[in-house]
Order: sequence, then structure tokens, then C-alpha cells
Amino acid sequence: MITGFHTIVYSEDPPATRRFFSEVLRWPSLDAGGGWLIFRTPPSELGVHPSSADPAEAWATVPYHQASLMCDDIEATIADLSARRVDVRTEVQDQGFGLVTSLRVPGAGWMLLYQPRHGLAHELEG
Repeated sequence: MITGFHTIVYSEDPPATRRFFSEVLRWPSLDAGGGWLIFRTPPSELGVHPSSADPAEAWATVPYHQASLMCDDIEATIADLSARRVDVRTEVQDQGFGLVTSLRVPGAGWMLLYQPRHGLAHELEG
């Protein structure tokens, strides 16, 4: 039986990326051995999106996967992360499904941050 969903963030600077999740986002972790931290993440969801709206337009090529951070108040989250010296794009876009921006994860590039407008699948009963 499936008991969880494991996400991997690849990094050019794993110690900096681990510090970001540990010290900035304050996610608890355990050491799986040799400094390989595994973080407890907030509740998660999985969406399946088409790779394009039509054959002339490509949003992604398969295989492609994306990790996003969700929040309940994007402006407050931007202010909080900025106060923690996180590089957050302050321009918020309305993408229909939610309010969207991105933040820089040290060693791992930009990660989507959004305030969803849709129901939250992680709140569904098992």
C-alpha cells in the first residue's frame, strides 16, 4: 500500500538548500545518514496537467515534474519570506487557479509559490 509521497529537490549546493528548508522554512527533518536530511513537509497534493493546450503550444515536455509551495495568504507569505531574506518575486500573477509568484531556493533555482483558489485535496477524508 502507498504510505507517502516523496519529493526530491536537486541542488547544486545541497548544504545551502538544506539550510533553506531547515532554517528559513523551519521544516523539521531527520538525518537519513551522512547528513542526508529528509524533511517533513506540509500536506501535499498531486495534479495532472496536459503538456500543452494544443499541438502548437508546449508548456512542458514529458517527462517533466514540478514542485510548488502553497500558502493561504500570498502577500503575508511574501512579506514573511522577504523578512527572512528570501529572494521572492513580489509581482503576483492571477493564474485563475490561484495567485502565483516564485521564490529562489539556494542551490536549486526558482520554485513556484501560490495561494490556491481551488479546493484543497489534502483536506479530503481518506
